[in-house]
Amino acid sequence: MSLRMPFDNSYARLPARFYARLDPTPVAAPGLIAINAPLARMLGLDPAALATPEGLAVLAGNRVPEGAEPLAQAYAGHQFGGWNPQLGDGRAILLGEVLATDGNRYDIQLKGAGPTPFSRRGDGRAWVGPVIREYLISEAMHALGVPTTRALAAVTTGEDVYRETALPGAVLARVASSHIRVGTFQFFAARGDTEALQILTDHAIARHYPAAQGALGLLQAATAAQARLVAQWMGLGFIHGVMNTDNSHVGGETIDYGPCAFMDDFHPDRVFSSIDQFGRYAYANQPQIAVWNMAQLATGLLPLIDPDQNAAIEAATAVVQGFAEVYEAAWLARFRAKIGLTTAEEGDGGLIEMLLGRMGTLQADFTRTFRGLAEGTAREEFAEPEAWDSWARDWRDRLAREGRSEAEARATAARVNPAIIPRNHRVEAAIQAAVAGDLAPFHRLNAALARPFGPAPEDLDLTAAPRPAEAVRKTFCGT
Repeated sequence: MSLRMPFDNSYARLPARFYARLDPTPVAAPGLIAINAPLARMLGLDPAALATPEGLAVLAGNRVPEGAEPLAQAYAGHQFGGWNPQLGDGRAILLGEVLATDGNRYDIQLKGAGPTPFSRRGDGRAWVGPVIREYLISEAMHALGVPTTRALAAVTTGEDVYRETALPGAVLARVASSHIRVGTFQFFAARGDTEALQILTDHAIARHYPAAQGALGLLQAATAAQARLVAQWMGLGFIHGVMNTDNSHVGGETIDYGPCAFMDDFHPDRVFSSIDQFGRYAYANQPQIAVWNMAQLATGLLPLIDPDQNAAIEAATAVVQGFAEVYEAAWLARFRAKIGLTTAEEGDGGLIEMLLGRMGTLQADFTRTFRGLAEGTAREEFAEPEAWDSWARDWRDRLAREGRSEAEARATAARVNPAIIPRNHRVEAAIQAAVAGDLAPFHRLNAALARPFGPAPEDLDLTAAPRPAEAVRKTFCGT
């Protein structure tokens, strides 16, 4: 059967300074890890055709399909607060865009597809660990209702990648509403290329926010989208780990899953990323980092907002400062639902913070505590159960004022508090098994993560917190 992809490549029609055109670098022997059949069908692709030798050749970068216009995108960025004027896709190549069956436009990108002009002496490759991590976590985020890039497929390359040691190579076929980043705007702003900034702004508005009016409208829409996105992360105990501006998606999607992690035992200062030595991107810091990133976007857009720089700064500052209001509303709505509330009361924030404070002090498991609230078992997550008991009395008083029963509140909480998340030790176990040639743990975990709120009985072991010896405290970028 023949593989057909309905390409319509709008980014490739932008001026040449937006990217470098090149084909992926072929690999020795493409092999199948996984095809995301539901996503493939939504994109208008045939999953069976993707799994054929012809399809695997496309997914590995050995064959450029008809209609594709491969390119590596140019962008800049602040990395851990330090400015880098040129980053770009150093190991990823955008095959092109498809018009999907849902009426939307999506990028198909190959990560690990070989070196590009932006590789900065890197090999442009990925090994199987980061590919499996991104596949599992991005698909879990999708199942949890979080805006995210997605995994269309993962393939092995038949070649080793050399990091500290030789590791099996792999390529991830990633799908996104676009790959436009804050750093894309910074790239042109730093060069004083106002023409390119205007072209990029118009393109981003058409792609993500058709109702937005001009650069200020784009900034407002992107800021609100980031506020809502980070509130969702916080409600799941998710830590991105590398919130650089080149990893900040203008369309409000979670992008670039490197040393990311879901917390087990809760602490607001939790950090997993091995490269975040000073905790810049700790769990509790994520909202303020998102504001900082939006301020960098605002700075880049100033020439388009108003020819009077002072007026532009005043308008942009007001938009960025509006992040707080959107974030607080989204955070409160999410956490109210997590404790079973359906109405708003002034003291709700304090009630939620009190619970989080006790969870942090007593190292209660984030996911199991909130799921336990829905199932009546949260008390078991506290080393000092009386800390739960005294909070629960205040919670029940709040429910009484709302006129809801505890059973009704638990039912509400069950709809938003997952039982299964991609816990670090489970992801690492799947990676280690895959390195040894066993994909069964990966496939089992991936299937279970698609049902986060209603796990199958045979998957209940995946809801357990890690034993002390299993706990993973450091995650790695993998580049």
